[in-house]
Amino acid sequence: MLVVRPAGPKDFDALMELAILSGRGFTSLPEDEATLRGRLETSKASFDGSIAPLEAWYTLMLEDAALGQVDGVAGVKAGVGLKRPHFSFRVVTLAQSSPTLNMRFDHSALVLVNECSGWSEVGSLFLRPERRKGGAGRLLAQSRYMLIGLDPQRFAEMVLAELRGWFEADGACPFWDNVSSKFFRLPFDEADLMSASTDGQFILDLAPRHPIYVSLLPDSARDAIGMVHREGEAARAMLETEGFRYQGLIDIFDGGPSVACQRDDIRTVRDAVVRTVQIGTDIKASEALISSGRLEAFRAVRAPVAIDTETATLSRDVADVLGVRNGDLIRIKD
Repeated sequence: MLVVRPAGPKDFDALMELAILSGRGFTSLPEDEATLRGRLETSKASFDGSIAPLEAWYTLMLEDAALGQVDGVAGVKAGVGLKRPHFSFRVVTLAQSSPTLNMRFDHSALVLVNECSGWSEVGSLFLRPERRKGGAGRLLAQSRYMLIGLDPQRFAEMVLAELRGWFEADGACPFWDNVSSKFFRLPFDEADLMSASTDGQFILDLAPRHPIYVSLLPDSARDAIGMVHREGEAARAMLETEGFRYQGLIDIFDGGPSVACQRDDIRTVRDAVVRTVQIGTDIKASEALISSGRLEAFRAVRAPVAIDTETATLSRDVADVLGVRNGDLIRIKD
């Protein structure tokens, strides 16, 4: 059985391994020891409730309950752009006309914005390649929304997700190479690491202050605007199923799209139900997404569960993995 559980300092080796596997452009999983250790400490403090709610960053691990092997990671930030700006490029239309010539032109342009300050963010979704089928990715992705639904007031009314942008097979990033590198004058990997491991002041110092006309860019850069990495298509599809939609915002480094949804309109948040645990045997029921009802002991699995108007009947094995007993509350999404 696969279980999603809170991450903490003891997960460093597993998280570093996943960071290495994630490859270029996965900004939230840098191959940097200090950054990853800091993230795990923050995760522990977030689940313990020993950090200010808006500063919380919950990191979740997908684990094989029998083997104890970590197969994936995901995260939820309670608030972005609070201590450092959360920059994006907005794709806008600039209209220009000449009455003398009786002509009008609409130009697409990229404008630096900080519109998402205070929003929550779901991200960092990454699985080992051998786990990318059989529902493991869906379990890990939906566990983030079960966490949000457990105590919605800990999170903002708008929830953001950023998708990794396009990289060529040889590792080149057309958007970075033709747009952002002209302002930051750094190798992509160095800028990406600095974005994840510093306060982001260099972005504030060097990012473009004026619109960038898209028509002046090479075809490869134009085509990369809002384009998802080949390994991110499944993540985008799952986000869209939950109600997330493209917002006209792209990442300032790789051009990947941002999608967002009202917190209470996220399908898993909206449709999950709360029931009281009843432990039984020989459960004849279909599988559903189940999460425990306490933040500090959060767990999520997909398992058979028989639901009625007040109770949910689980097997002893499922209850043990979730860490729940008779009478405890759980959340369920079929």
